[in-house]
Amino acid sequence: MGSSYTDLLAFPKQPRREAGFQLSRVQAGLDPTDWKPFDEVGAGTREVRISDAKGIFRVMYVAKFEEAVYVLHCFQKKTQATSKQDKDIAATRYRAVVNARRGKR
Repeated sequence: MGSSYTDLLAFPKQPRREAGFQLSRVQAGLDPTDWKPFDEVGAGTREVRISDAKGIFRVMYVAKFEEAVYVLHCFQKKTQATSKQDKDIAATRYRAVVNARRGKR
């Protein structure tokens, strides 16, 4: 969703590879190795947590819909808490997924 793919490609090599591996686990119906629920963005949203020597990276996604895994937001964390801006971006994209799904019915 949005710029998530481009943002993911901007990750350094190792975190980008790890994010891809974790998302492939999700697509296979498995849980990522390190994740936490992030329902304040939207019901069923999860956050993959990736730590690397170059920083801390997050991939927010929702996989509760049968047709796809929707990657809502990819970013590098700069502080301990997730910023309001990052939460807002993910929440806006979550609403876009829900609205698009309503339009298909």
